[in-house]
Amino acid sequence: MRQRWQWVAVLAAGLFAINAVARLAVRLWAHDNDAQQVRIGFVAMGAIAAAAGVVMFLWGRRYPMNRALGDLTIAVLAACLLSVLIGPFISGSTPFKEGAGAFFALIWQYLAFAAGGAVLGLIPLMASGQDYRSRALKRYAERQRVRPRRP
Repeated sequence: MRQRWQWVAVLAAGLFAINAVARLAVRLWAHDNDAQQVRIGFVAMGAIAAAAGVVMFLWGRRYPMNRALGDLTIAVLAACLLSVLIGPFISGSTPFKEGAGAFFALIWQYLAFAAGGAVLGLIPLMASGQDYRSRALKRYAERQRVRPRRP
């Protein structure tokens, strides 16, 4: 059980680290350039989506879909909370400095990119038949084919 939650925590820390590095880059190199800030933000959100997609592909092969999706959801929610509550302090701001609307917009944007990445990781997994359920059904069919028919 500890090993399961350890990987969820590692993923949450990794997703938060992506956001923290982006905020630090904005603070150091693009603090007065709005276009550069938006570009760095979209690169960070793309990296978060890519990480969620890769993890969904890997966990979807190894575990049943409800476990893989549940673990990924917990990790993304934890990373989102860390990113919106602690992340602004990295860039020299506070969570509600821009107002509640911007705060909640950041939450929705983070969750949308992570969910989109997970879906993009899930589509090739299911299309190629490598997900946990497809492989289990394939093993079942092969096992049933080997047994002789009962008279």
